[in-house]
Amino acid sequence: MVQSFVDAVNGVVWGWPMLILLLGTHLYLTFRLKFIQKNVFTGIRLTFTQDTKAEGDVTQWGALATALAATLGTGNLVGVATAVVRGGPGAVFWLWITGLFGIATKYSEAVLAIKYRVRTSDGLMLGGPMYALEKGMNAKWLGILFSLFAAIACFGIGNLVQVNSITANIENVFLIPAPMTGVVLTIFTFLVIVGGIKSIARVAEKIVPVMAILFFLGDIYILFYNAPYIVPALTLIVKSAFSVQAITGAIAGYSVMASARFGIARGLFSNEAGLGSAPIAAAAAITRNPVRQGLVSMSQVFWDTIVLCLVTGTVYVSSILRDPDCFLIVNEDGETALINGNVFAAKAFEVIPVIGPALLAISIMLFAWTTIISWEYYGERGIEYLFGRNGKKAIIPFRVFYTLMTFVGSVTALNLVWDISDMFNAFMAFPNLISMLALSGVIVKITKEYLWDKNLDGIDSDPIPVIQN
Repeated sequence: MVQSFVDAVNGVVWGWPMLILLLGTHLYLTFRLKFIQKNVFTGIRLTFTQDTKAEGDVTQWGALATALAATLGTGNLVGVATAVVRGGPGAVFWLWITGLFGIATKYSEAVLAIKYRVRTSDGLMLGGPMYALEKGMNAKWLGILFSLFAAIACFGIGNLVQVNSITANIENVFLIPAPMTGVVLTIFTFLVIVGGIKSIARVAEKIVPVMAILFFLGDIYILFYNAPYIVPALTLIVKSAFSVQAITGAIAGYSVMASARFGIARGLFSNEAGLGSAPIAAAAAITRNPVRQGLVSMSQVFWDTIVLCLVTGTVYVSSILRDPDCFLIVNEDGETALINGNVFAAKAFEVIPVIGPALLAISIMLFAWTTIISWEYYGERGIEYLFGRNGKKAIIPFRVFYTLMTFVGSVTALNLVWDISDMFNAFMAFPNLISMLALSGVIVKITKEYLWDKNLDGIDSDPIPVIQN
């Protein structure tokens, strides 16, 4: 019954209206901002440039690392595999397109986060879509809705999905019982999140580069192994995005709608462009003007989706073409289908001698755990906004409950979690996308002032409002 309800809701929120709204916003902002994507390498350069003449809680790299920690999770590993299984090879194309044009949306989110951020009476920077909705649009009720959805979603996309993937893989590869892994994760999670954004950013800064390089090297090895199938895989990915294209002679083609739905949904799950989560971290950055952090933030999508997800998607599709029988099962209806996403990813990595399964398990552990700690911060900011002046008092209970749910996720079967996470992703995205469309004129004005008029080093003189907490 619950699965039927979730499927019905997802059929609505991830139907054509949502796909049009999400991709439409990506395209609209891309054109209004004169293809801001062409400045992505400027953003990468600024990432590692210390901005000393500015206010904030963490460095621009710290804010980006926190956002990357939240997005470089199971969406890049199991999520891409799940997109291929449920949407076919064409889903990889739509996932990539979502990332390419989503760069403009990610930039816009961060610009608004810095423009409308506030400072608490004890000096902490706060920002994100809820403040843009309240201060930019005078629509606090939408800010409340966004914060509520974020506070709920953090337990799905940010916690249960991630910890369940960790414990399942660790148990499968290293034979360590899930509850034991759950206890360790619970302890380490609490030790990090109790220190707030500064503690989370310090951990993310150190782990994100290591885990990304580790997993990317594994992908590259598999692509060398699958070399004869890379071009056919890329051809199939593009063809399947626009037509009913069979993967093999044994599997019928997927519909274009299925490819678009699961590709875009997994793209949003992976890079979160349009979701509204990453600007919560961006608001804490030490940056002299909104455009600088916007450029830094948009590089997140470049690394996450344009590079890593495309490479991983090519790994999975080329693996099917190389050895279809390895990835096929006969389902309960007697039809040939692909194995589920978790098993799919594991089998793809088995071609790496000796360390393949262990490499995947360790990658999942690092990717997913950094997502857990980063999403706690997003949920925490949502809770603080919802409780207003009493928000500070709600933070400790929230941290304790979030930590306990980390253990719950390790010992609970979570067959519905992916679909429920998709549902709340859509709920978060709606008010956030509305804010960017309504405030696009503000985004363009700020971009002209600092980027198009070549004043990228300019200092924003607008005072940051102080709120009581």
